[in-house]
Amino acid sequence: MKQPHSFKAVYLRRLLAVLFSLSMSFAATQLFIRFADEGGFSYLDIFRCALIAVSTAWLAWGATLSLFGLLYSAEKTPRLPDDKPLDGRTAILIPVYNEDPASTFSRVAAMDESLAQVRVADKFHFAILSDTTSEEIAEQEARWFARLITERRGEGRLFYRRRTANIGKKAGNIEDFVRRSGGAYEYALILDADSLMEGETILEMARRMEADPSLGLLQTLPMIIYARSFFGRAMQFSASYFSPIFARGVAMLQGYEGPFWGHNAIVRTTAFAESCGLPQLSGKPPFGGHILSHDYVEAALLARAGWRVRLDPDLTASYEEGPENLIEHAQRDRRWCQGNLQHGRLLLAPKLRLWSRFVFAQGIMAYVASPVWLIFLVTSIAAPFFTPPPNYFPEPHFPFPIFPANETIMAVLLVLGISCLLVLPKLLIVLHGAFTGANVKFGGTWRALASTLVEVLFSSLIAPLMLWFQSRAVLQVLLGADGGWPATNRDDGQLSLQETWIASRWIVLAGLATLAFAVWAAHSMLIWLIPIAGPMIFSPWLISASSRQAQAGFRGYLFATPSEFAPSPIVGERERVLDVWGALSSEPTPVDGADLDGAQATRDARIHVEA
Repeated sequence: MKQPHSFKAVYLRRLLAVLFSLSMSFAATQLFIRFADEGGFSYLDIFRCALIAVSTAWLAWGATLSLFGLLYSAEKTPRLPDDKPLDGRTAILIPVYNEDPASTFSRVAAMDESLAQVRVADKFHFAILSDTTSEEIAEQEARWFARLITERRGEGRLFYRRRTANIGKKAGNIEDFVRRSGGAYEYALILDADSLMEGETILEMARRMEADPSLGLLQTLPMIIYARSFFGRAMQFSASYFSPIFARGVAMLQGYEGPFWGHNAIVRTTAFAESCGLPQLSGKPPFGGHILSHDYVEAALLARAGWRVRLDPDLTASYEEGPENLIEHAQRDRRWCQGNLQHGRLLLAPKLRLWSRFVFAQGIMAYVASPVWLIFLVTSIAAPFFTPPPNYFPEPHFPFPIFPANETIMAVLLVLGISCLLVLPKLLIVLHGAFTGANVKFGGTWRALASTLVEVLFSSLIAPLMLWFQSRAVLQVLLGADGGWPATNRDDGQLSLQETWIASRWIVLAGLATLAFAVWAAHSMLIWLIPIAGPMIFSPWLISASSRQAQAGFRGYLFATPSEFAPSPIVGERERVLDVWGALSSEPTPVDGADLDGAQATRDARIHVEA
C-alpha cells in the first residue's frame, strides 16, 4: 500500500525524537563521567555510565512525547459527509472473566440506550463473551443477561456466549468470536468489562472506519472514572490531564502505525481476520505459550499487512476504571510485564515494520528501566569500594598538592537534569493549559497547578516502591515464573495496614538494609539515599493511607477532572441503571427464547483466522 506524503513528516518527527533522546543521554553520560572521574575512574564506573545512558535515554523519550504533544496539530483524515448514513454494521465485543455481572451488564444497557438516542442502535450489536470459570458467577451472568434482553428488547441485537475452554485468554476469546460470527459485521468495537463509551463516540468511530477503507484499527484514549481512593484519584487526574498530551505525541510519532491498547478501539473485521491470527509461542510460559500482551502484536500484524492503525486523540467520552491501590496496580503490572518481555521473542519476526519492532523495544524497556535504575543505585553505593584513593601529588617533583574539583556541583547538575525530564513536561502542560483555556475544565489554572504538584510529590514517594515491584516482576519472569491471568479486583480497594505489611515487608527490609549499609560504609551517599529508602521503609503506611477514600473536601479541590465537573450522559445513564437494578429484591429468571449461545443472528457467517 502506497504511503501518503504525511509519512515524510512522521519520519522526520521520529528522527528528531530519537536524536533528542540520544543527545540527552549523551549529555547525562558526559556529566556523570566528569563526576566519577574526579575520584578516579574504575571499571565499575564504565558499567555505571552504560546504565545512566540507557536510563536517561528512556526518560528523555517520555519527555519527547510530551513536547510533541504540546505541538500537536491534527492531520486531515477522511470523513463521511454529515448527511451520509452509516452502512456497515458493528459488533461491540465485551470479554468478561469472573466479573460482577450486574456491573458489566449495566454498562451494556447504558451504551445501548445511548446508541438508541442517536438512532443507530440497529447498526450496533453487543456480544458479551464470557470466559468465566466460576459456575456461580456464570449462573448470575445468564440471569442478568435475560433481564438485559427483556429491558432493552434486545433479541437479535444482544448476545451472550460462554466458552467452555478458556483458550488464549482474552485474545483467544476475541478470535473465537471472529471465527464464528465475524462475517456478519464490517467492524468490531473491542471493549473491556469496565469500558464505557458514549453512543456518539461509538458512531463516530464507525463512520471514520467507513470513510477510510485502508484503516484497519482506530484507537481512542480512555479516561479513568469512578476513582475514590487517593491513589485512584491521582491516577484518574493524571490520565485526564497529562495523558491526552502524551497521546498526541504518540499520534504524531506513530502516524498510521499507531498503538492498540486492547480495548476501546474499533477494528475492521476482515483486516483483523486476515492479519491478526496469533501464534502460540514454543516452550512454556512465561516466554512461551499464548501471547499475553496481544494488542501490541495485533497492531504490528495489521501494519505488516498494509493496514493503517491510527490513534485519534480527539475522540472523547471513552472511559475505563483503574486500580484503587498500589498493590492492585502492581498485580496488574506484573501481567503486563510478562507480556511485554515476551515480545523479545518477536523483535526479529519476519516482515514486521521497523517502527513496530521499535514499539516492542519500548514496551520491554518500560519494565527493564526499573532494574536498570536499581542496579545503578546498588553499584553507586558499592562504588567507593572499587574507587582508588585520590592522588593529591600527581606530579612527582611538584611540592604542592592538587585537589580535585568540586564533585558536588556535577552530582547536583546530574540529578537536576534527570528531575527536569520527569517534572518539567508536567509543568509545561499546566502552562499550556493556562494559555489555551484547557485548565478551565479542571477547575482553573491554580487548582490544576496544585493538583499537579501534589501528583508529582505522590509519584515521587511511590516511585521507589514501583521500582522494586517492577524489578521483582522482571526477575520473576527471567527466572521462569508464570504470573498467569488473575481476575481484576473491582471493589473499593481499601487496604488495612496488615495487608500492606504482608505485601511490602520485603521492601521495608530492603530500605532498612540500604540505610544501614550507607551509615556503615558510604556516608557520602546517605543524603541521596534518604528520599529513596524513606518511602521504602514506610511503604506499608504509604500504600494503606493512599488506598483510603479521599475526603469530600479534598475531592472537591485536588485531582478534580472534567468527568466530575460535567459528567458525560453515558455515566449518568449507567448509574441510573445500577440504581434501578440495585433496588431489585431478587434476580430475575431467564426468559424463554433468550439467546444465551450468542450466535443466532450470525450462525452461518464464518471467517477463517489464519495462524
